[in-house]
Amino acid sequence: MPRWAPDAALRLERAAMELFAEKGYEQTTVPEIASRAGLTTRTFFRHFADKRDVLFLRERELPTVVAGVLEGAPTGLAPMALALYGLETVASGDLEDWKRDVRARRAVVDSEPKLRERERLKSAVLTDAIDRALRTRGASPEEAALTAAVAAALFDTSLALWLAGGDDVPLIDVLRRQRALLGRLVIPGS
Repeated sequence: MPRWAPDAALRLERAAMELFAEKGYEQTTVPEIASRAGLTTRTFFRHFADKRDVLFLRERELPTVVAGVLEGAPTGLAPMALALYGLETVASGDLEDWKRDVRARRAVVDSEPKLRERERLKSAVLTDAIDRALRTRGASPEEAALTAAVAAALFDTSLALWLAGGDDVPLIDVLRRQRALLGRLVIPGS
């Protein structure tokens, strides 16, 4: 087995997803994942803390990507417009190409309570990243906290609907529909 593989994390992710589909999450072991990927168990643990972690490889970068987009966003946007600019930018990017993989990952996550808990943690990390980015851009702590929580919930809901829907509907369209629905649900002046 090679001592160094530049694509090791992606190979491990692919192997894990194959095994989870074949055997189920609980029945799959880390040594089996490493072996299927043609790597060692030690290499697995260089990239992931445990087999749960392999399911969140791509998503663990999302908060950093969104924060980076917010940092480079046009000036003068109100906090919610700024947060949604970041999420819409991300939604119209590489996520479209990963729909099949994200859908398969979500099926595994939905099958295990421990994994659903980890999924909620991922959402909290996204909320925190948006909150910090909004504060950096001048939003008050209260504005940033509420905006980040709403924006992350909007993204999570849109992602779930996108994955449950047909392959012909882009995530950006689902996100914009949910954004419009949110606008109708909010009562002005309350």
